Amino acid sequence: MAKVANLKELYLEELEDLYDAEKRIVKALPKVAEAASDPELRSALLHHLEQTKGHINRLERVFQGLGQSAKSKTCDGMKGILNEGEDTIGDIDDPAVRDAGIIAAAQRVEHYEIAAYGTVRKWAEQLNDTQGARILEETLREEKEADNKLTGIAINGANPRAEGASPAAL
Repeated sequence: MAKVANLKELYLEELEDLYDAEKRIVKALPKVAEAASDPELRSALLHHLEQTKGHINRLERVFQGLGQSAKSKTCDGMKGILNEGEDTIGDIDDPAVRDAGIIAAAQRVEHYEIAAYGTVRKWAEQLNDTQGARILEETLREEKEADNKLTGIAINGANPRAEGASPAAL
């Protein structure tokens, strides 16, 4: 991280981090959706892929409103979460168990985003960036909805199916 002198600079740094995170998610989601066996899960992941493309556009609008060009700063946190998720998914052969693992990995992504968007939205409000705050709130709402959708898929199908999966041979 570059030297940050004030909240506005910190706000911009965090927006750059989120911009990179969203771009990484757009690259990862098609592979994750392809690995899902549950049609409802696959559909939810593909729907969120389209939303994530919109999140990138919204971040670009926030940058524009601040008189800045949109740029990315490597988001090490999201990079790590996505790598862990890829490893987990690759280690699971049973489709039912893999779906439960996909949901867990996807929820880690959502929780990271919910924390980050909640923070930058509050900073936008404090910095009187009312347009940015509105835009960020819209994305925050979608991230929470995606998390709730994943929870529903887990509780109502994926986790019970994974629980009934055959134990791996010792």
